[in-house]
Amino acid sequence: MSRQRFFSLVVAALLAISGALYLSTQRNLQRDSHGVALLPYLAGELNTVSTLSIRKGSPAPAVTVRQQDGRWTVAQRGDYPADVSKLRKLLLALSDAKIVEQKTSDPANFSSIGVDDPSASGATGAELSFVARDGKHALIVGKTIGEGNFARRVGENTTYSVEPVISFEAEPRFWIEPKLINIAAADIQSVAIKPAAAPAYTVHRAAAGANFELDGVPPGRKPSDAAALAPSPTTYGNLDADDVGAVSDVDFSKATVATVTLFSGNVITITGAAGAAGGDQHWIQLQTSKDAALNAKAAGRAFELSGYRFDAIFRPLEPMLVPKPLPPAASKPPSGTTPPKKPVMPKP
Repeated sequence: MSRQRFFSLVVAALLAISGALYLSTQRNLQRDSHGVALLPYLAGELNTVSTLSIRKGSPAPAVTVRQQDGRWTVAQRGDYPADVSKLRKLLLALSDAKIVEQKTSDPANFSSIGVDDPSASGATGAELSFVARDGKHALIVGKTIGEGNFARRVGENTTYSVEPVISFEAEPRFWIEPKLINIAAADIQSVAIKPAAAPAYTVHRAAAGANFELDGVPPGRKPSDAAALAPSPTTYGNLDADDVGAVSDVDFSKATVATVTLFSGNVITITGAAGAAGGDQHWIQLQTSKDAALNAKAAGRAFELSGYRFDAIFRPLEPMLVPKPLPPAASKPPSGTTPPKKPVMPKP
C-alpha cells in the first residue's frame, strides 16, 4: 500500500470517528436537556422583577408593566394600576417552563415556528423581556406545540419545545386592574338618571327592603311594578372595566348621568357616553363622595364598559312605565267584499 493511500485512509477514519463522536455528543446534549428549566435563574429572582415588556409586531413594546412607587402599572395606559395576578401568573409560567427537546438552530426555520424577530410586522411570536436584580433577560415565545410552546432565548440560535404552555396577551387593555365598583342592590337608596336629550327620572325607596318608587312619571302614564323599578342585583355589582383611557380622548358632551345614592350616604356619580370614539364603544367617568381611593384612581380617566353593563346602568324612562294601551283597531270590511251602499231616499 502506498504512503499516500495509507494517509488517505487514516484521514477518512479520523473524520468518521469525529463525526460519530459529534453525533453522540449532540444526542447526549439533547437527552440531558430534557426536563431542564428554560430560565433556571428566574425562580430565585421572581420577587426582584421590576419590569416586564411584551414586544410583538413592532420595534416598540406593545405592553410594559412596571413597578413604580411600590405599585405595578401599565405604561401604555398612562401608568394605570396593573392586574398583578396576571403578572405573577406569567412570571410563574416562565419560571416553571421546562425543556421538552431541542429543535432547530437554523435561523431560516425560525419563522415557521414563530421564534423569528418579533419586531417584524405580522410576527407570530412575541418577545418577553424582564428586568430583575441580576439584570435584563429576554425570551421569544413562539407557536404552540402539544401542551407547550416553541421558544428561543434572545441572543441564542438554539430553539426548544417547552412545557407547560406560556400564555399571555399582547394588548395593554388586558393588563389593567379591571375592578371599579361593587355595590350590592340592597345598599341602594336611590338612582337618578339624567339623559342629555330625554326625560329624567329617579327611583327611590324610603328604607332598605322597601319597594322602589318612581319620580318623574309623565302625565297620563303609570309607573311599572316595583320589581321592574328596582335595579338589577348585577347592575352595579362587580363592575369591571374593559379598558381605560384619558377623559380628554372621549366626547362626553352628550352624556347621560346616573347618580347612585347609598344608605351609607356615599354618592356615586357615573357619567356615560355611548358610541364614543366613532364606534360602538361605551365609556364612563366615575366619582364618589366618600371613596378617596376610587376618586384618585379614576381622576382624569375614562373607563370602557361592555355594552350590556352600560345599558343596565343607563336605563331609559320608558321601561319604567306601564306600556301605553294599543289604539282600537278601525273597523274594516272583510277582504274581497264591498261595503253596503246607503239607501237613496225618494224626494218628496
